[in-house]
This record gives sequence, structure tokens and C-alpha cells, in this order.
Amino acid sequence: MIADLKKNTEAKMQKSMEALKNDLLKIRTGRAHAGLLDHVMVDYYGSMMPVNQVANITLIDGRTLGVQPWEKNMVGKVEKAIRDSDLGLNPATQGELIRVPMPALTEERRRDLIKVVKQEGEGAKVAVRNLRRDANTHLKDALKKGDIPEDDERKAQDDVQKLTDKYIAEIDKMLAAKEAELMQV
Repeated sequence: MIADLKKNTEAKMQKSMEALKNDLLKIRTGRAHAGLLDHVMVDYYGSMMPVNQVANITLIDGRTLGVQPWEKNMVGKVEKAIRDSDLGLNPATQGELIRVPMPALTEERRRDLIKVVKQEGEGAKVAVRNLRRDANTHLKDALKKGDIPEDDERKAQDDVQKLTDKYIAEIDKMLAAKEAELMQV
């Protein structure tokens, strides 16, 4: 029972780390990456679809994305969807290819992005701490029911705390790396 609880708690903490990793990828650093346009939606014959389902997204160079819609009549709609998104991008069409240059980040914008990164990190830390609390609650309940002895409960709580410390340290490392990446000019 204790082993299952620890395994489930660690798996959930790992999922929190993965979610943070995905969230941090979406915060742009001035470098282009294809996942940047994942949440941009385009009107495709009356239904809203993600851009990556109606077009091929490629990296032209480190600061430029190439978006090539699979249908010629979608070029204008895709360009408009990218322009109207909250990403602050200004696409330019060249025939059937839409070039999306990444604007350089200003110092003020970098500071704002670091605040966002810290908020994301704090949310991940809170999630990990909530998982620790849930695990400890389950251990205390098992102790009250008499399912486990007190020594095992105390040792399991220590193990859960070590897991929590490990994942919080990993989150701090990820945040520090992302901040350094954002501050690079």
C-alpha cells in the first residue's frame, strides 16, 4: 500500500513537471519553434482548427517560421489568424508560403516574461506540495484505520518529503534555465 502511494505520488509529480515544461516551451524567447503556433486557431470551413492541422509549419531559420497551408484558399485565413493571435507576430505572405518573423525582445518584455515564468513555476510548486499533502493525508488515514504501523507511516512521510524536495529543486533548475534563456540577447 505504501509503495503504491509513493509510486502514484511520484508519477503525479512527474506529470506536474511535464506540464510545466510544456508551459515554459510556449513562452517565446525570440527564437522560433514550430510549437509556438499550436494554440492559434483558424476558421476552416466553418469550424475552428489549430493552424498545425491545416498547414505545414517549418523553421526557415532561427528567427523565422514558415507556414504553408495545404490548400491555396487558406493562405489569407491562416495569415489573419496568426496576426490576430495574442503572440504579437506579423506574418508576411510570399505566394503560398507565410513567413512569420520573431520580433526581437525588448528588456521590458524580457522582464515581463520572467514574471510569467516565475508564476508558472510557483503554480507547479503548489501542485507538487498539494500532492505531498494528499499523500500524507492518505498515510494518516491508513494509520488511524490501523492498516499500517506508526513507524512505517513516519518513514513514508519522510520519503514523500524527499520526493517533494527533489521535484521542487528540479522546478527551480528549470526556472533558472528559462530565465537565463530569456535574458540572452
